[in-house]
Amino acid sequence: MDSPVKDIAAVSVPEAAAATPGTPGARATRATRLGPVALVVAGGLSVQFGSAVAVLLMPRAGALGVVTLRLVLAAAVLLIVCRPTVRGYGRADWGTVLAFGAAMAGMNILFYQAADRIPLGAAVTLEVLGPLLLSVIASRRLMNLLWAGLALGGVVLLSGGGFDRLDPVGAAFALAAGAMWATYIVFSARTGRRFPQADGLALAMAFGAVLSLPFGIVEAGDKLLVPSTIGLGLAVALMSSVLPYTLELLALRRLPAPTFAILMSLEPAIAAAAGFLVLSQALALTDALAIALVIAASMGAVRTQMRNAPPQG
Repeated sequence: MDSPVKDIAAVSVPEAAAATPGTPGARATRATRLGPVALVVAGGLSVQFGSAVAVLLMPRAGALGVVTLRLVLAAAVLLIVCRPTVRGYGRADWGTVLAFGAAMAGMNILFYQAADRIPLGAAVTLEVLGPLLLSVIASRRLMNLLWAGLALGGVVLLSGGGFDRLDPVGAAFALAAGAMWATYIVFSARTGRRFPQADGLALAMAFGAVLSLPFGIVEAGDKLLVPSTIGLGLAVALMSSVLPYTLELLALRRLPAPTFAILMSLEPAIAAAAGFLVLSQALALTDALAIALVIAASMGAVRTQMRNAPPQG
């Protein structure tokens, strides 16, 4: 199997037509390069507001029950919409999609265990350290390391210096979820290259759903069959899995994985906004400053990626 660092470094932006700055061609090139960034941001908004809804659902079905509802319903939607073929793929293709599904299930199980014990914003703040570390390991440019460092500073500031007051078990679950998030990024990129459209995502989601099902049944039992709970679970599945994972899969086909990983540092800022709007969690002045640092780092990473994208001769 290829090295993950080598693999993600190989994920590149498609070559765009050369154009003089200020010309229609240059504007089209800029729009083409910003397109995957918009996909990532839209996916982040969807997944974090979906996570806020999931927190509201946890008293009904428990953390593991919510994970099961999310993955099972998301898999059902994707399989119906995509109707993926299972023929014509080799062992390496299936190994990739199964690893993607396992990473997806692990990331969700660990994150919801964290969100059940510590505030949503803190859970996402700790979780995002995984993608940030991935960006540092994978990057071959000094500027990307600087942007990752700036984003990390914003993430730490967003914690308010209060990680020592968090439930240590919840914090450990969040950090473990971050490691699985980094793994998810690697295998999402590989799956996107091996399978057409969202076929690989649908198959991976189905495998992740199968993995999560026993945990959900043990914790929630017949609570998973309550119609209102299923309805909320479907909303979580669409907002937190179907839409964002599809957008991220498409983005990773055209966006370097180190840049994608740095863009993931926007997640704590989005989570803080979702917590404020949905869960009535207030934002402090330091939180606003932290969000500004994270956004600046993400914008800087995108600008660096755009400058370094090779033109087509």
